[in-house]
Parts: sequence; structure tokens; C-alpha cells
Amino acid sequence: MSNQNLRRDEAADRSALIATHSYDVTLDVRAAADADVDGYTSRSVITFSAREPGRSTFLDFIGEVQSISLNGNRLAVADVVDGSRIRLENLQSENQVTVTGTALYSTSGEGMHRFFDPADDECYLYTQYEPADARRVFANFEQPDLKAEFTFHVLAPSRWQVSSNGIETRRTPVAGEPDVSRWDFAPTKAMSTYITTVLAGPYFKAEDSWKGTLADGSSLVVPLALYCRASMAPSFDPEVLFALTRNGLDFFNRLFDFPYPWGKYDQAFVPEYNLGAMENPGLVTFTEGYVFTSRAADSQYQARANTLLHEMAHMWFGDLVTMQWWNDLWLKESFADYMGTLGVDRTTDWATAWVNFANNRKAWAYMQDQLPTTHPIVADIPDLEAAKQNFDGITYAKGASVLKQLVAYVGFEAFVAGSRQYFKDHAYGNTTLAELLAALGAASGRDLAGWARQWLQTSGISTLSSEIEERDGVIGTVTLRQDAEDPATGRQEPRPHRLRIGLYNADEDGALVRTDSVEIDVDGANTEVTSLTGKLRPALLLVNDEDLSYAKVRLDPRSEATVRSSLGALSDPMARALCWTALWDSARDAVTPASLYVDAVKRFGPAESGIGVLLTVLGNAATAIERYVPAAGRDAVRHGFLTLAADELLRAAPGSDQQLAWARTVATTSRHSSGLLDLLRGILDGSTVVEGLSVDAELRWNFWHALAANGEATPARLDAELARDNTAAGRAGHATALAARPEAAVKEAAWREAVHGNSLSNQLLSATITGFTTAPAPLLEPFADRYFDALEDVWAGRSIEIASRIVRGLYPAGQDLDAGTADTNVVIVRTDQWLAGHPDAPRALRRIIIEQRSHLHRSLTAQSRTV
Repeated sequence: MSNQNLRRDEAADRSALIATHSYDVTLDVRAAADADVDGYTSRSVITFSAREPGRSTFLDFIGEVQSISLNGNRLAVADVVDGSRIRLENLQSENQVTVTGTALYSTSGEGMHRFFDPADDECYLYTQYEPADARRVFANFEQPDLKAEFTFHVLAPSRWQVSSNGIETRRTPVAGEPDVSRWDFAPTKAMSTYITTVLAGPYFKAEDSWKGTLADGSSLVVPLALYCRASMAPSFDPEVLFALTRNGLDFFNRLFDFPYPWGKYDQAFVPEYNLGAMENPGLVTFTEGYVFTSRAADSQYQARANTLLHEMAHMWFGDLVTMQWWNDLWLKESFADYMGTLGVDRTTDWATAWVNFANNRKAWAYMQDQLPTTHPIVADIPDLEAAKQNFDGITYAKGASVLKQLVAYVGFEAFVAGSRQYFKDHAYGNTTLAELLAALGAASGRDLAGWARQWLQTSGISTLSSEIEERDGVIGTVTLRQDAEDPATGRQEPRPHRLRIGLYNADEDGALVRTDSVEIDVDGANTEVTSLTGKLRPALLLVNDEDLSYAKVRLDPRSEATVRSSLGALSDPMARALCWTALWDSARDAVTPASLYVDAVKRFGPAESGIGVLLTVLGNAATAIERYVPAAGRDAVRHGFLTLAADELLRAAPGSDQQLAWARTVATTSRHSSGLLDLLRGILDGSTVVEGLSVDAELRWNFWHALAANGEATPARLDAELARDNTAAGRAGHATALAARPEAAVKEAAWREAVHGNSLSNQLLSATITGFTTAPAPLLEPFADRYFDALEDVWAGRSIEIASRIVRGLYPAGQDLDAGTADTNVVIVRTDQWLAGHPDAPRALRRIIIEQRSHLHRSLTAQSRTV
């Protein structure tokens, strides 16, 4: 049985016994460009101490071990290697262990990922470890609280660029091999294994520097570098990225009053990345999706800036001070999520940072927090598999939302002062929630224990609704009702909210504007808002105006009627975004028919000026049509929406973000409709010209996906498109379109390749799954039982990253409500049978299945809401 899934108690026992001091790691990737070479030599020299000499512990390494020596004594590999663990017995007070082995290149984005660029056949390497994949590259003690200094050495082709966490100290040609060099990097400060990193390949590199003046008047100079694949260099914008980086370093060095601690600041944009980015000190890695090779909307550039500043905040929150174990993962991710948005708001020209936070990040949290698998922000993480699944909307966006409330509760200056002391007290160490609350409590003078219990140690989302009594247009009483059931316990957990209530009325020009507002503290199930008594009843009473608290809002009947008739008249972008969210929550929760949300998008979407909000509501409308609208009326709703999208595509200002948004919507919606295929074909072959529309690679593949899903794209035509876009993104678009063709044999081949094959990289696997699932329900029905039959083998036989993509992506979610109820749907019943029959299946696997069931049950319930 695999022993890769380290338990929390095992990690605690190990850290109680040993303290790690240093690693000296050598990686030999000189033969990486040979696709027939599966692995590379990895050598780790680790010094550590043992608090109780004579006892034993274990190292982690997923690879083939060649030799091991402990304190000068050679150990028999067969005797001490047990799966992914290496036993070290009879420890001394001070120890040195050397492990040499062969590690494997990865195509899953875990460990050392190897990618061959289809544009020029060049080989690129990068590493990604969180939460515990450094052991796929070098032997180590893989847990966050065993920090050490790391010195890396890399042997690679001389013409390559190579980087790591530390500053390069020397580059030396290898004797007898002039085409191979050895890179040596300076030792790092103490850090955790999961944030170490190596980058190697013929990357394009740009260089710059940042110079800042510290509080004591001294100067700090930080070398900067940016990397991307050579074939993407023409689309790279290093000047913009360097400007964002310098602004961020200015801001966070002042804010945290702790000099940037990691020497240099490299940022690499890498292929087939599983995440948005990773906060490796000195060498942050990002998805190369942030290198915009096709036309991107302004909101995408803003999202990139947010991610860049999120990762920079991690240099302090997470890297300098690190959680002791993964149950406090939120300590770094929630802070970085909050700080990323704050950074965009304070250091860039974008004025909509918090609008986009409310519109995107909080929407993610709201969705996650309504699942039966939701968890407190401070989660229970018993093992590494659970940690992997906890990089979710609770840990990131809910935590950030709650921190935003905490800042309001203790005051921004106290929050900053507490953070500064936290860094000074725990630099290069590990902490738990208690240390953070102590620092913030001391700075603010507030006891945060009650706040932490109510917000960090409960789960679920509060829903706030208002009941208004009025007479002759004058408010008598307003009562806020708080429904705060914890999905995990079933108990009501009402939380304290500091929020604003906005009163909106039409001005003389017909615009809906805020004419008054009050701030109140909500606590408990019912709160009477006495400050509103005697005021004129507004057209719109907006609870949680300005988005100060974390809660869903139900509009009262008159306010809902105002929003559905006059949403476009709301001039304030935050208020408008909050009203869009309220309408979407009402549809998702089956309070109102989903078709009404689509109607609102049709009515007010064309006038929505916020491109981030527009992209979100258009995506929501597409989801509503295919998942929440009843099957009997779906074609009519889709036809009306698609007709509007086509009209707006032709009507939008040439070259505008709105034009791009409507073009993407036409493509997405056309995957399920043949009504506009002539338009798509015409745009693709140039016979139809939409003035200003950039018909670039990304949009072309979106159109081909729609054509393929309707049986209007042959393999030969798709191959011809790939020939004109022989890039990594083109290859993924090609895979999606091929698998989208509505033929039983095509679906069978895609299923076998995804579930039983092992040739697809992480990117191509997801592309294939996307194409496979784009199909009419009858075409996918034969695979439902096969899905459940394959689950255990998939989970046991694939890495957790790949297995999670398969299990989540292939769940048979495209179901329609039949004559029964959501509970009697055949897939719901089959899911319940599997869960009941597999009580001992891995928790992480069960969590994915439970979540997918919940999403399906929600969609079926929404389909039942017709009036």
C-alpha cells in the first residue's frame, strides 16, 4: 500500500524529534531534451539534529534510490527504502544523510515538469511542489515546519537559462562537455521544502532591478528577472510586469516594515501549470496563460496584476512566516488574497479592484461555502491528500473576505501594526492561528477569541434578508433576518456583521443613486434597524452596500422589482455588481426561475460597462441555460440569448472589450446550438468581417469547438487549423475540438485516452475532458456507470492531481430533471449508492464525489423552479 499520504500525527512526531539545518541539492538535467530519457540524477546532502539520539525517523523521496549514507555509513537500499520513505535509524545528536537517486520528469505539473514546445521542439523544465511534491525531485523531510537553508546546483545545457530560489553565484562549464554547465546558487534563508524551486530551459529572460529606501534610511536593491518560453517572447510585456513589480515592492516594503528578505525577485511564466501562480521565494512561477498571445480584456490584465501582488505578499505571509501544518493554510492564502486586492487598489490605476473581488473571488467562496463539504476557514487537515483538496474558495476567498471584515473591526492601522510585529516575532519560523491573533489583539486592544470562533471556526454562509413595514411610503420598522445554518453541523451559527445599508432612488435623470445609508452591527438571528425608522421607503434597499461583510443577500420584493426593471440605471459599479450577485444567488438557490436571470442579462448586459462584471454575468447566463433552466424551455431561452449575443457582437464598439466578451459568448453558447454556425464559419474563413474583432488563435479555437460540437468540423479541418497555430494553446484547442465531435466512436476514444491512457499531459487531459463532456446527454449516458466503476482504479493508479482532474471532470453532471425529483435522478441515486458502498474510500476522493453530487442536485432543483 502506498505510504505517500503523510499524516499530521506522523509529521508532528517527526518535527518533535528532529530539527533540519541545511540541504545541498544537485540535479543533473543535462539530458532532459532527450524525450527517451525518463529521469535525472538527484543528490541530497542534509544536515539535521535529533533531540533524542538513538531513535529513528524517515526521509521522503518518490523515485528510485541508488545510494544512502548516514553519518558516513553506507546503508543497504533494500533494507531502508519502503515505498516513498527512507528509514534512518540510530540517529546521533547531529546527523548528515546523503541520498542519491533517479527522479522522474513529470507531465502532470507535479515535481519536475517537462514540456516540449510544439512551436520549436525546445525542452522546458520547472518545478511545482505544493503541498508535498519536492520529494518527487530530491530526498527531504517533506513538511512545512521543518525549515532549512537550501543550496542548489544544477547541471544543464550551457545555452539554457537556469534559476532557483537563491542568487546565482557561479556558472562553470563541465570538464570534457563544453555544451554542459553547472550552475551554483547561493544558500537561501530558512524556508520550507514546498517553496523551493528550479527552472531550466531556453527561456527568454528580461532583467531589471528595484531600489528602495528602508525605514532606517538605508537602501535595498533587489535584482529582477522575468522568464517565458522563447516562442512566446513576441507576446511578452516585461515593461508592464516590471512596473507592477516595482510598485508592489515599494508598497509591501513600506506596509510591512520588514525589508524584502529573499535577495532577488524572479518571475517565470511556465507551460501546463496547475495553478495560477506559486510563491517560491526569489523565483515566483505563474501560468503562462498570463502571457496574452491573443486579445485579452482589461479585466484579465487586472486579474494578472492581482495574482502578481498576491504572490508578492506571500514573500512575507507564508514564506517568511509559515503555517506549522496545513490546517492553517489560510494564514497565508487568505492574507495574500486580501493583500493582492489591496495592492491593486493602492498601487495601480485600476479603480475596480474591490468590485472584481466581490464579483469573482467572493462568488467563488459563496459557491464553495454552500457545498456539504464546506469547512471552517481553520480546517481540519489530517493528511496530505486533504491538504491538496483544501486549496479552495474557503481557504482563499472566504478567508480574504473575513480578513477584510477584521480590518474594519480592529482598524487598518492596528491590523498593519499587528502584522509588522508578527513578522518580527516569527521571521523564518512557523506559527499557528494563536500567534497571529495574539499579535493583532495586542495591536488593537481587542480580544479576538470570540471573533475567531464565530468566523474562523464555523462553516457556511449567512443569508441576510430584510423585512420592511411601511405606511404611506414611510418606513416603520426594518428587521434583518440572518439564516446561518452550518452545513457541517446543521446548527444555526449567526455571526456578527458590520455592514452598511444603502437607500437608492431615481434622480432627475432617471439614474438610481444612493440617497442615504446607515451602518449597523448585525448579531443574532434578528436585528431591528431602528436608524431607518421614519425615513422614506426607497426604491432599492441594498443590504451589505459597499460589500463590507461576507453574506448572501436576498432582496425584499420591492427592491427586487426595482432591480429587475432598472438594474442598468444603477450608476455605482459596486452596487450594480452586488445586485447582479443577488439575482444570481436567487437563481442558483431556486428562489426564482433561472430564466429570469437570463432575462436580466439580456436586458441589462448590453449596457454593463464593467468588463469583469460583464464577463461574469454572461458566463453565469450560459451556465443557467445549460444547467438550471428546465429542459422543456431551454431551447427557447438559449435561442433568445444567442440571438442577443450575436446582435451585440455586431453592435459593440469595434475593438472594444465588450465586443470580445460577446464574441466569446456566441462561441460558448453555440456549442449547444446550430443557429449561428454560418456566422462562425464566415468569421473563420474571412467571408464575414466584424469590424475591430481580433480573430486570433484563442477565439478561432473557441469557434472551432462550437463547430465540432455540432458535427461541423472534420479531423482534417481541425488538423489544418493546428498547422496554422502549432503552439501549446493550439494543441489544447485541437484536442478539445476533436473530442467534442458528437460521435459515439469519438467519445469512446476520448474516454479511453483520459481514463485508461497515460500519454496525456495535465493540459491535454483537461482539454480532452472538456471536449468529451461537450455533448448531448444521450451520447454520454453509456459512460455514467463506467465512471463509477473506474473511480477506485483511477484514484489508486494516478497522481492526485491527474486523478482529481479525471474524477471531477468526467462526473456525469449534464442531467435533466425527469418526472421525479432531484433525489430520484438516476445519477444522484447512482452517486448515493457508490458513496454508501465505499465508506472507506480516500477522503479526498469522497469529497470530490460529494461536491459533484451537490452541484448536480442544485442544478436539478433549479430546473424544478418554473414560476
